[in-house]
Order: sequence, then structure tokens, then C-alpha cells
Amino acid sequence: MNKGDIIDLLAGGTGISKVQANEVVDILIQGATSALKKGERVALVGFGTFTVASRKARTGRNPQTGAPLKIAACKVVKFAAGHDLKAAINRGTKRAASA
Repeated sequence: MNKGDIIDLLAGGTGISKVQANEVVDILIQGATSALKKGERVALVGFGTFTVASRKARTGRNPQTGAPLKIAACKVVKFAAGHDLKAAINRGTKRAASA
């Protein structure tokens, strides 16, 4: 599913135009991005939570040459699925018995 699919789903489900649905999606993305930039978490109850984490600088390897290279410290967005999303994804699947 991509942004266009979400816009179509929103427009069809609410009866608003695709232009209005696009504006809603853009505002949602801008709001979530702004909150994450401030270090805040974005929680959509039942769906999941987006948070910002810091990664330390580290040494990696060039896969072609094997030469070491420095990877700079950075911030990354992490997503943790909510209970309802996990349940919906796993509905109908059996968990393997622990041995």
C-alpha cells in the first residue's frame, strides 16, 4: 500500500474528494514528522508507535572490498506494532510449539 492507495481508501471511506484526502494525508505526515523531529513519539493506539532512537558511530565494512569504513552517528525512526495490529496479522496462524 502506498500514499495513493491510502488517499483512495480515505476518500472512498469518508466521501471526501481525493484532493481533500490528499491534504489530510499530507497534514498527518507533516505533523508526525514534526513531532519526531522534536524527539516526541507518535502513537496510533491499536496500530503502533513511532519513536526516534540514536545510533552510535561505528565501523563497518565495504562488502565488495572488505575495507573498513566509518559510519557516522545518526538518528533513526523505530516502529513498534500495537497489540491490535499484531493480533490482526497473526489471526488464523498457529504459533510453533516451543521445544
